[in-house]
Amino acid sequence: MSHFADNPLLIFASSLVALALCAWLGANIAGGTASRSAEVRDEFNLVLTAALTLLGLIIGFSFSMAVSRYDQRKNYEETETNAIGTAYLRAGLLPADAAARTRALLKDYLEQRVLFYTATDPGRLPGIATESSRLQTQLWSEVSAAAAAQPTPIVAQVIAGINDVFDSQSSTQAAWWNRIPRAAWSLMLLIAMMCNVMVGYAAYRLKPRWRLLVLLPLVLSIAFALIADIDGPRGGFIHVVPQNLLSLREQLR
Repeated sequence: MSHFADNPLLIFASSLVALALCAWLGANIAGGTASRSAEVRDEFNLVLTAALTLLGLIIGFSFSMAVSRYDQRKNYEETETNAIGTAYLRAGLLPADAAARTRALLKDYLEQRVLFYTATDPGRLPGIATESSRLQTQLWSEVSAAAAAQPTPIVAQVIAGINDVFDSQSSTQAAWWNRIPRAAWSLMLLIAMMCNVMVGYAAYRLKPRWRLLVLLPLVLSIAFALIADIDGPRGGFIHVVPQNLLSLREQLR
């Protein structure tokens, strides 16, 4: 599922240009108006302070949302590892042939889960999803046949372990789809643009003006890029490294 915030560098560049233009626009509006009285300037500064405070709160909440989603993806990676490891151990309770086939399928399935976390090209995801679904079908067929041939509480524990593997995969996929809504991004950017117009308007008579018109857009653009990087599971530089899955793969080898 593609998302417009999958490229933090693009977010940084586009927001920097847009916010700098808004600040420049505000400065030009100020240059075309008559001189303002002290009372008007005080009222304007009050509105500007309130708007910047609101923007800071929205950025803080958005950053908190992104971090919580990143932590959720990390937690589900650990849950998947535990589920696959437990299912692998329980598979040894099956008859010898069924146990060998089930454990081989779990190893192949583990490889696909590692690929899911490490793949940076979205074009590879459909193939990984297809292969994971095929392995899930084979795993379920294997344990279902064993349960039909030997319906015991021990085999039921094996089936429960395989079911936990499937459930953890579904939870992981849902966590990776859980992103900051586009509407939240749009409103945050809109408020940032309005704030930069007001900052440009307020900074018209200050020297050096060009530094003031660039500083706030630069800071906000960095903040937007950081939020997009943390919120995006694949784009950017901050990713969930499947350390637990990789460790489990080495153990099973």
